[in-house]
Amino acid sequence: MTHKRIQLISFRELVPEIKDTGYLTHSIFYYPAKFIPHVVRYALKSFTKEDDWVVDPFAGSGTVGVEAYLCKRNAFLLDLNPLLNYMIPLKVRTEKERLSEESLSQTLDNLESSEDCYTPAWSNIAYWYPPEMLEAVSRYWGFIKNSDRTIYTSIIESALLKASKHFSYAEHRTPKLFRSKSKLKYVEELLQTDWSEKLGKMIRSRSLETLRNLNDFAAVTNQHQNRVEFEGGVDSSYYPLQRDLDALITSPPYLQAQEYMRTVKMELFWLGYNDEQIRGLSRLEIPYRKADRIVQTPSLDKVRAELTRQDLLQLLDSYFCHTINALENAMNQLKPNARACIFIGNPLIDGIKVEIWRILMEYFVGNGYFFENLYEDRIKNRQLFGTRKNKNPDGMKSEFLLVLRKG
Repeated sequence: MTHKRIQLISFRELVPEIKDTGYLTHSIFYYPAKFIPHVVRYALKSFTKEDDWVVDPFAGSGTVGVEAYLCKRNAFLLDLNPLLNYMIPLKVRTEKERLSEESLSQTLDNLESSEDCYTPAWSNIAYWYPPEMLEAVSRYWGFIKNSDRTIYTSIIESALLKASKHFSYAEHRTPKLFRSKSKLKYVEELLQTDWSEKLGKMIRSRSLETLRNLNDFAAVTNQHQNRVEFEGGVDSSYYPLQRDLDALITSPPYLQAQEYMRTVKMELFWLGYNDEQIRGLSRLEIPYRKADRIVQTPSLDKVRAELTRQDLLQLLDSYFCHTINALENAMNQLKPNARACIFIGNPLIDGIKVEIWRILMEYFVGNGYFFENLYEDRIKNRQLFGTRKNKNPDGMKSEFLLVLRKG
């Protein structure tokens, strides 16, 4: 491969019809390091046609599913995080009838007057909440848990997930679950105000905003009859995909990305998961699993030779083993000549740059795929985990879309 095959582009400029990464239903749920919709839209338009089936084995917040449905494609989404099962029915609502603001308002009134309570099976929940805020949030969740599940209670639940983190000691502006000094100060100041009224207003306003987004989504997709199937809480490496697929579009987790389960830990507890279930899911995250095989490519072997720390060598082996296992499991179902589009950056490990795209390219070209293209997208407006103390405080300079064709 020559460097002439690397195209320096801006996906935001290539897909100007998307003005905002959070448009329509994309921003209903918070999720770290989201797949920007411009990349997905570009891949869908370039490498698929209407009614094709697309797979994403690292579905995250479901961006591929939203964009696939908007583009009249079908999608199959897999992710270890069970939050996917709560996100997709809202983010990709296929029913066409217009939702009623009056019905939502009535459900919110019932929420406000409810006396039911629900407290998660979380051993140290008191660490994360002042007692009075925990009592108020528990009452709201009691209503959700004791109500019939409707589109309106699902909308309120999505707003309540955000509010439950905002009105806690957990920092809600970064992708980790932790208590910061600034958040502790914020909560103490909040407690001196009419915070319960603010909590109710936040739930109401976010619920109304989500309902309007769902109505906008339904209006845009009124003639669409496609399907978005999903399985959250599963291991993408071994999940049986019993369908021929026309494309893979995905953004795998980054090399030392240990954020995903931890980021949504509070949300999962409120949704009804317990300590044991969440620990079990966390143990399946790529950084915490042992490699069941050693992947070898020229570029990966070069990084291995430069690393001196045994723990980082194990992390490297685990990452490429399980990332490739999940990719391969999905790519085995691709039709001949179908494309695999993999969007990834080049992180540092102990100061050494790891060109993930190159390692994936070397592996899959050695296993019957053809290298088709590589697009470099310079990161201008964002940093990945830029507020954290790490060895790459400026974040990555570029991300890459690797396009492979199945032989």
